Amino acid sequence: MDLKNKVTSLVHIRGAMIFEFFSPGIPIILKNAGCEFIILDMEHGGLSLEQFKTLAIISNAHKIAPLIRIPEVNYNYVARALDLGASGIMAPMVNTPEDALKIINSSKYPPVGQRGAGFGFAHDKYNNENPLSYIEKANNSLINIIQVETKKALENVKEIARIDGVDCLWVGHFDLTNFLGIPGNFTSKIYLDAIKEIIMAAKDNNKSLGIMVSNKQELETYSRLGFNMIAVGTEMSILSKSISQILELS
Repeated sequence: MDLKNKVTSLVHIRGAMIFEFFSPGIPIILKNAGCEFIILDMEHGGLSLEQFKTLAIISNAHKIAPLIRIPEVNYNYVARALDLGASGIMAPMVNTPEDALKIINSSKYPPVGQRGAGFGFAHDKYNNENPLSYIEKANNSLINIIQVETKKALENVKEIARIDGVDCLWVGHFDLTNFLGIPGNFTSKIYLDAIKEIIMAAKDNNKSLGIMVSNKQELETYSRLGFNMIAVGTEMSILSKSISQILELS
């Protein structure tokens, strides 16, 4: 079963988010660690599209799905990232159904959307296959992850979840607490009620639920709540903590 089918079937999938270490070896290291997908961050981490292209080719060659968090809801980022080999798009700061529809329209070829056509490039592994068969395959296989991370997005989450082409609702947990006026307070009733609302919107519309976690306890907690698409991060924090623990023992 490919990643898109796992997402739409609400299967448990595990991966990692990468913000800083855009080394060519990272996809292989994560694959060896058991990850099925890698989310490479353009919003905060300084990733360029040229870097992403290299990492996407390496990821696809080693059968770990490359996803990209674009910096904003923008056709140029969506279409170019997909042309460079992305398996899907994570869109930040999606506040309205119109924002979500813009992502869907930018990511899908006609007649479903408005993505411009270019074939024989990285996204179709440089094959000169029938473009018509590729269009249908691409429209059906790409993954659109919509981040819910603002008060306005929370207010519109039910409408966003109803949209065809929205595959996963991803909680941007720190930003969500920030915009709800409780920065970093993940035990607040305000935050927990927001999580319940997002979970209900996803369940009612048969959408995947995603979040980033930093430890095993968080992974187990959100799994129990119904989150099936979970990424580990940040790699900077994990590396720092791991080295600190070793140094403390010396």
